Amino acid sequence: MVDLTVVILTKNEEKNLRKCIESFQGIAKRFVIVDSFSTDGTELLCEKLDSELQMIGSKLDFYQNKWIDYATQLNWGLTQTNITSEWSMRMDADEELMEDLVKEILSELPNVKSDVNGVILRRRVYFMGRWIKHGGRYPELLLRIFRTGKAMCEQKVMDEHMILTEGLTVKFKNDLIDNNTKDLDWWTNKHNWYSNREVLDYQITVGKEFKNEVALLENGESTKQAKVKRIVKNNGFYKLPKFARAHIYFIYRYYIKLGFLDGTEGRIYHFLQAYWYRFLVDAKMYECEKFDRKMKPQGDLK
Repeated sequence: MVDLTVVILTKNEEKNLRKCIESFQGIAKRFVIVDSFSTDGTELLCEKLDSELQMIGSKLDFYQNKWIDYATQLNWGLTQTNITSEWSMRMDADEELMEDLVKEILSELPNVKSDVNGVILRRRVYFMGRWIKHGGRYPELLLRIFRTGKAMCEQKVMDEHMILTEGLTVKFKNDLIDNNTKDLDWWTNKHNWYSNREVLDYQITVGKEFKNEVALLENGESTKQAKVKRIVKNNGFYKLPKFARAHIYFIYRYYIKLGFLDGTEGRIYHFLQAYWYRFLVDAKMYECEKFDRKMKPQGDLK
């Protein structure tokens, strides 16, 4: 077992949470669930999981906190739940560790050098049960494991990343996976919610403040991939004409980055995620500009 606390945010994650917890195969000392008042069986499931984990020397603590935004909720979980382990980890309820990553964490994490405060993991996305390997979607490099108290989630409305306050990072070789088992109706509803957050984030950070966003990442220890993506998005993608940029982005993802190799599931995913979602964001931006509206802060996903 590793001296590791895993923080997971939940809202109606009864379908996903068990496989997330079980994917650790007993190597984590503690799980912290920060729930935004689920209306399904998430809380009851957590009680069962805690009983099961205690049988192997681990435990699960369940907290509820009112949702403001992802960064605020995660930082609350990292600072207000009495984490005393050497290492902390951010996980989403629909994510899982692959078996090779479990072994790598168990063998490598206790032996990292003292000047290393963060571990970058590789993530692969599954959609309708298929690994989306192409279209520029793999691997996503994410700072997910860090010495307790040495990292925070940057306070952004959208595309927030974990950043180290000090120290170096290392990269592990094996993957965690994003494997949500909810249906397409939930997925499109979630991305409609994301689109409102995206417009709000754009309205807050438009213009010269984009430079401050990049500087925030530069001042912390994050991944080069995250920095490059943010620069390209803010100073490249958003400079292209509305609506046309969604079309260009889909062509780039599906044809140039070989997204078509991901089969039928990939065709659906790349079209919805690269074209439909981006077009929807542009449409909402256009509506706000036409009627001089400001997007309101978003609550949790209903």
